[in-house]
Amino acid sequence: MFDFLGIPPQALFGQLLLGLINGSFYALLSLGLAVIFGMLNIINFTHGAQYMMGAFGAYFLLQYLGIGYWWALLIAPIVVAITGIVIERTMLRWLYKLDHLYGLLLTFGLALVIQGMFRHQYGTSGIPYPIPDALQGGHRLTFMFLPNYRAWVIVFSVAVCLATWILIERTRLGSYLRAATENPALVRSFGINVPRMITLTYGAGVGLAALAGVLAAPIYQVNPLMGADLIVVVFAVVVIGGMGSILGSIITGFALGVIEGLTKVFYPEASNTVIFVIMALVLLIKPSGLFGRAASQTSAVEHGGASAAGDGGRSALLFLGVLALFFIISPFFIYPLFLMKAMCFALFACAVNLLVGYSGLLSFGHAMFLGSSAYVSAHAAKVWGFSPELAILTGTGASVVLGIITGALTIRRQGIYFAMTTLAFAQMIYFFALQAPFTGGEDGIQGVPRGFLFGLFDLHNQVTMYCFVFAIVFGTLLMMYRIIHSPFGEILKAIRENEPRAISLGYRTERYKLMAFVLSATIAGLAGATKAIVFQLASLTDVHWSMSGEAVLMTLVGGLGTVFGPVIGAFIIIAMQNYLAQFGQWVTVIQGFIFIVCVLAFRRGIMGEIANKIGKPL
Repeated sequence: MFDFLGIPPQALFGQLLLGLINGSFYALLSLGLAVIFGMLNIINFTHGAQYMMGAFGAYFLLQYLGIGYWWALLIAPIVVAITGIVIERTMLRWLYKLDHLYGLLLTFGLALVIQGMFRHQYGTSGIPYPIPDALQGGHRLTFMFLPNYRAWVIVFSVAVCLATWILIERTRLGSYLRAATENPALVRSFGINVPRMITLTYGAGVGLAALAGVLAAPIYQVNPLMGADLIVVVFAVVVIGGMGSILGSIITGFALGVIEGLTKVFYPEASNTVIFVIMALVLLIKPSGLFGRAASQTSAVEHGGASAAGDGGRSALLFLGVLALFFIISPFFIYPLFLMKAMCFALFACAVNLLVGYSGLLSFGHAMFLGSSAYVSAHAAKVWGFSPELAILTGTGASVVLGIITGALTIRRQGIYFAMTTLAFAQMIYFFALQAPFTGGEDGIQGVPRGFLFGLFDLHNQVTMYCFVFAIVFGTLLMMYRIIHSPFGEILKAIRENEPRAISLGYRTERYKLMAFVLSATIAGLAGATKAIVFQLASLTDVHWSMSGEAVLMTLVGGLGTVFGPVIGAFIIIAMQNYLAQFGQWVTVIQGFIFIVCVLAFRRGIMGEIANKIGKPL
């Protein structure tokens, strides 16, 4: 056979097969996500962990009970589905009437708990799982070798996806399910147990994830982190197809798998980002996805700021003074490097809080501003020889430019679509940082010189460095306090509470949200640039999507919509990470439990509860 554009047919069809395999898993996982979101209105971030549990379930059945692959295809998904039902009945049922944010954050916390426990027990090395004897070997075709097991995965996945689509779209049971999501009271009047139906629907969605895990075990091995990054790709697939669209998830799952596989042939460097590029383009053109329907956006996000007026400003200034006093005296009792790390993350958490707490916009991609600014400032200081203040300004300026570009492209999206669009741009930045020559790849930029501040003050001295960081953080907190209590801040709160009403009053809400987004990106960039100088390092950790999740956790713990809550939350989370580091992966488990507790019973956070008790905003 002739080569196509100089590419051997074996390589082309091999990558096409790999794309179909990946597409099979994308389709099954996104199908489960679409079922759960379409029927329950819950964005299930635990889906990746439940995919991993399906693979481990097959391994446990074989290792401890001697039950092979074929029975595992049935038993493992049922067992994992039962755990999902328990989660739905004990936790998720309390969140159905709240904003999507809370379901997303609760399931994110559950994912941390599950993955942390499995990682603590089994490490990160893959555990092999054998291909069943009946599917060993393959067939030699004229253009490629086709392994039997991979062909089986593709055929079986297509069959399951089509059966699920027919069940939901073409049967009476499916019509009941769809009706229960639209008008549960009417469905109950026909004697149908709607809560039970919803519970079983969640279990079925989870079971599909576990089934994909069993299918993946012989190909990718069994690993506690096998679903950690895959879930982000699957979210992109679901969003492209349209949240809640069954057919959209199936078609886009297979199509994107093929596109990703072919990209590895023609332009390998873009294979990791092509799905996120497609997601960003689709959402810019059709915000509800290719097969989705535009949905009205409701918001019931609880914020921690007290509604009482009066001398709330005086109370906040008093607390700011106490906070400043703490910063001043704490280096005498606490390791300064820890304090500087906590202060940098406090700035990052404040940036996220400005967006979600005061504008009602959840960004799951804010790590792109923290990380990109860190890389630029580190490069400016180490390679270009910039002084520390100029390096920080350069890094912050880069995050401002990035914020303007991404904000202009994403700000018209709302709810989960806004969160996923920011995540798409963040993933593009992550893979750029992984591949760009100046970033150092997985090693990052190390040995960043601290230099002399204004050519006078040696920042290698810990006391001088601490004073510099304190000045940046305290000055930014003062600026944020002034902004939040300005007319601009009041307009942001009005948009968060009732955007249509703000529009009716003549405010151009998109302009205000864009300004808030850019300001938030600027503060996040300042935090990243400062952190790079303090720790003399910029790494992939700074730009990974999980860093955005940590910032949201800090904000939740401290108090959404409070001025100083994110500072308290950042200190608590960073202290926990440092002082509990000896417990290894249990730190991740504890973080997950904190997420869960905050979402279920402590949504105001620490400062929010204090503000609510005293009746004054903090």
